[in-house]
Amino acid sequence: MLNQLPADQGDIVDKLITIFAERGGVHYGEGVSQTEHALQSAVHVDQQNCSDALVCAALLHDVGHLLHEDDIYHAEQGIDAIHQDVGANFLEEYFGPAVSEPVRMHVDAKRYLCAVEPGYFDLLSDASVLSLKLQGGVMNEDEVQAFESSPHLEAALILRRADEAAKVPGLETPGFETYADRLRGLLKRA
Repeated sequence: MLNQLPADQGDIVDKLITIFAERGGVHYGEGVSQTEHALQSAVHVDQQNCSDALVCAALLHDVGHLLHEDDIYHAEQGIDAIHQDVGANFLEEYFGPAVSEPVRMHVDAKRYLCAVEPGYFDLLSDASVLSLKLQGGVMNEDEVQAFESSPHLEAALILRRADEAAKVPGLETPGFETYADRLRGLLKRA
């Protein structure tokens, strides 16, 4: 993981902007870059009039990919890089669970929706199908029940649907800096 991350909250938003500017141009098996995907996800959630926390969770849901020091697409290598946990663990240090938990749950939300919603699997991109296999596949009944007990269930499902929709090459979105004030407003207070 990147070792030059800020020690205090005041610098984290600027650091996130820098991480996306420096590393977000990487494509990950889709027709869009990590930054394009993040911004499209945030726009989709924002258009649903969701909370700032959920909009920011959508923006940052794949930050775990960017925190790895390598620039490889892990799924193509047959590796589940558990980016949802890497990202959520990082984000929970600076933001509350309204941001970190939907990030942590967005992979399992895909597994869940494939289990409970007929036709959802057919909506997945090839890259999402590949990663689904590495991430545990479709949930079984026990996993579905456990997932449904989370207080962040609805947020995770909204984020997941935005994640799948946010793969449109060339779609114009506001820049990452547009979300800086919202991110700063969500920072935990020391």
